[in-house]
Amino acid sequence: MNREELVKQIFAKKSFLCVGLDVDLKKIPEPLLKEEDPIFAFNKMVIHATAPYCVAYKPNLAFYECYGIKGMMAFEHTIEYLKTSYPTHFIIADAKRGDIGNTSTMYARTFFEEYNVDALTVAPYMGEDSVKPFLVYEDKWVILLALTSNKGSHDFQLTEDKDGTRLFEKVLSKSQEWGNDQNMMYVVGATQGKMFEDIRKVAPNHFLLVPGVGAQGGSLQEVCTYGMIKDCGLLVNSSRGILYPCDKTSCDLHTYATQVAQKAQELQQEMETELKKL
Repeated sequence: MNREELVKQIFAKKSFLCVGLDVDLKKIPEPLLKEEDPIFAFNKMVIHATAPYCVAYKPNLAFYECYGIKGMMAFEHTIEYLKTSYPTHFIIADAKRGDIGNTSTMYARTFFEEYNVDALTVAPYMGEDSVKPFLVYEDKWVILLALTSNKGSHDFQLTEDKDGTRLFEKVLSKSQEWGNDQNMMYVVGATQGKMFEDIRKVAPNHFLLVPGVGAQGGSLQEVCTYGMIKDCGLLVNSSRGILYPCDKTSCDLHTYATQVAQKAQELQQEMETELKKL
């Protein structure tokens, strides 16, 4: 999916919501555990409930790889289901890959050829040759880690050199020599707040994938105030805040799915309000 197509979906749906498919079998409704593929069954329920309110889905590979072959089959089935039943939704594999060039080439082949997702999260810290293999695919996106939402982001990402340039700013500026705003996005945590102003000084036109709204306490309004651009330029992710709206034993499947939809719709309505300000 190219940028024009993504932007078209955002304004058609009045949403820039990305739903994170981070499935924890300890939290999903108990009746689904009886299914042959409970992860996929849960994902189908969530996708059906949230599709009208979001433009993207982001399965996190850690939540599939931890279950071995069965987990990876669930991941593959989820991607196939999205591409067949919801082909206009943007699919991000949150895998945070990145290695020496020939290894990155194989990672790129895995996600852009075998699974044929739209985008992949990539760690930038091994430099140009670890990122470029992902950028050779037409209408595919690399989403580089830039300024993340976790507490430990301060350990390295905010460190300054002798000129006062912070490490995340170096990542932003240097990586623009490898890709552009048509094939590269950046991960910026919602908890960074006003720091989005600094991000936009270095990367004024790139899309930003923004985790940390909801369970991690990031403010959607603050993200939009400092990070939104004329064609939106944001994909805001929510995972736990949508996936687990009630205790797995306290409501039946219909009620559970309804509450999942309500959580997604609430965020979509907030996003519609922000888009109207453009």
